[in-house]
Amino acid sequence: MNLFDQISNDIKNAMLAKDKLRLETLRGIKKEFLEAKTAKGSDGELSDESAMKILVKMVKQRKDSAQIYIDQNRPELAEGELGEAKIIEEYLPKQLSEAELTEKVKEIIAETGATSAKDMGKVMGVASKKLAGLAEGKAISAKVKELLG
Repeated sequence: MNLFDQISNDIKNAMLAKDKLRLETLRGIKKEFLEAKTAKGSDGELSDESAMKILVKMVKQRKDSAQIYIDQNRPELAEGELGEAKIIEEYLPKQLSEAELTEKVKEIIAETGATSAKDMGKVMGVASKKLAGLAEGKAISAKVKELLG
């Protein structure tokens, strides 16, 4: 079962369970997936890889919004955004731990032959592709900077 079908199936389950937050979140995911499927230049299909990119983007948006709400002293709104982010993260692969991320970035640095901070762009290009969905871009960037600096 691909991610699109899984989300559709989980929407039915959320309706039956009367889980309002999960239902709203899953409908939002499905909306994004449908927009990607019908976008200009699309072949009408949505690969799991493309779906993962959409989910990563959605989680980042929710976390950014939650941070803004926290900064503006609106914890009730931040809580909703974080709740949605948590539901979306259930469909992403398990995130890498700090140690695993360090190990993967070291492998990529060795693979690209990078030696200094000047090579950060080259390393980030490979790392972003290989670690997509496994770690946030900020974390990858910080780790590359730390290891090359």
